Amino acid sequence: MRWVARTAKLNARVASAGILPLVAQLAGMSQGAPSAEVREALLRYRRLAVPGLSPNTSRPSYRAMVHMSAAGYDITPVNPRCEEVLGVPCAPTLAAAAERGPLEVVDIFRRVEEIPAIVDEAIELGAKVVWMQLGLRDARSAERARAAGLQVVEDRCIKMEHCRFFGGLNVVGLSTGVVGSRRMAMFT
Repeated sequence: MRWVARTAKLNARVASAGILPLVAQLAGMSQGAPSAEVREALLRYRRLAVPGLSPNTSRPSYRAMVHMSAAGYDITPVNPRCEEVLGVPCAPTLAAAAERGPLEVVDIFRRVEEIPAIVDEAIELGAKVVWMQLGLRDARSAERARAAGLQVVEDRCIKMEHCRFFGGLNVVGLSTGVVGSRRMAMFT
C-alpha cells in the first residue's frame, strides 16, 4: 500500500504544478488527461448511437464499434445509406435511433460541418453524452450541449478511451483478452 501513497503524492504534485494539461495536449489529447468523467460515462452508459458508422471494415468507425460491441455496448448505427452494420439494422436518423430506446451516448463519426445539427438533435432527443471522435471539435456545439446538461467529449476516440481505462488494446488494435499489467485490476 506504500506505492499507493507515493502515487497519490506524485499525482498531487503534478496536478498542482499544472503540468498534466500541457503533457496531455502534447500527447494529442486536447481536453487534457484521461478524466474520471470519461471513465464514468463509459461505465454508466451502455447504449451508443453512432452517426456515420460505416459498413466498410477498413473505416475507423467500424473498427471502433467492433471493439465496443465486443465489450458489451449496445450499438445503433445511424446511417441512411446502408441497411445494416455489425448485424444491426441502420437507423436513418438519430430520431429513428431514439425510437429503439433512450439515447445515452451519441458518438459522432461525421464531418465537422455536420456536428451542429447532430448535437442539436441529440439535445432535443434527450441524449446524455455527445462524443466527438478524434479530430472533431466544435466549440459552439459543445457549449450548447453542456448548457443543456449533456456531458461532452471532444477529439477523443471512444475505443482508445475504453482501452485506456479497461484494457484490451494491443499492437494491432484488437482486444486479445490478455492483459499485461496488473495495475488495471484496481480500476475495474
